[in-house]
Amino acid sequence: MKPAELTQTISDTLTDLRKSERKVADFVLNNLMQVIRMRIVDLAQEANVSEPTVVRFCRAVGCQGFQDFKLALAQQLASSPSYGQIAVTDTDSTREYTHKVFDSTVDTLLKVRESLVMERLDAAVAAICAAQKVEFYGFGASAAVAFDAQHKFFRLQITSAAYSDPHLQNMSATSLQAGDVVMAISQSGRTQALLDSMDLVKKAGAIVIALAPSGSPIALSASIAIEVDAKEDFQIYTPLSSRIAHLAVIDVLAVGVAQKKGPQLQEHLHQLQEGLSSLRSN
Repeated sequence: MKPAELTQTISDTLTDLRKSERKVADFVLNNLMQVIRMRIVDLAQEANVSEPTVVRFCRAVGCQGFQDFKLALAQQLASSPSYGQIAVTDTDSTREYTHKVFDSTVDTLLKVRESLVMERLDAAVAAICAAQKVEFYGFGASAAVAFDAQHKFFRLQITSAAYSDPHLQNMSATSLQAGDVVMAISQSGRTQALLDSMDLVKKAGAIVIALAPSGSPIALSASIAIEVDAKEDFQIYTPLSSRIAHLAVIDVLAVGVAQKKGPQLQEHLHQLQEGLSSLRSN
């Protein structure tokens, strides 16, 4: 058995397990990180079963014993912390769906981090630093990401704007100059209005940085494609992790730009902080 298959195997065999073994399974699925640090006696006590029951459970899911089970579980968590068990159901408790939402987000962030191409991040940072103007385009949930990005880069002394209306995007795109940058943000990578705006940006001689799924029309049409593959299941209970992944990638780019700007930017941020302090209550 591959380590990544372990928790799926547990879920698939729940109905075939004895009642006492199912107690172990339920505890394991809800306390994965805790289980890998437990002794067999600890797990037996927490699940309110005997130690031989724990051993039978481990063998029922394809492991030789408890130590083999813990090793397989640890390997799976190391490669995918959310272990694929993130589908929230209407029977989940508050604790369960809270953990699943966080697990889903953490898993998405780690997968996106490992898939990022450093050379493209470097190219994006260099383009932003060299641009006279940086604009952010997005629709729907991506519009919120675009406006957050505009705020971040404005703080870094980057002349920036964000647009979520296709008419405003097209009007602004036609006024861009060579070397300016537009960041096109899309969860689907297929929004036609955004593709139309990107065409106008490129005709103006500006650079398009895309945050979109790999192989999508928006990624393929961009000057620099930063591929963010965060699969979404739009069922009512599923968290939108891709939005958070986009925000994290923008943070990466902002840090890169700040690093390029050096100590002078730090002084500006300090002055900015002082200027904002008067707006906050004591």
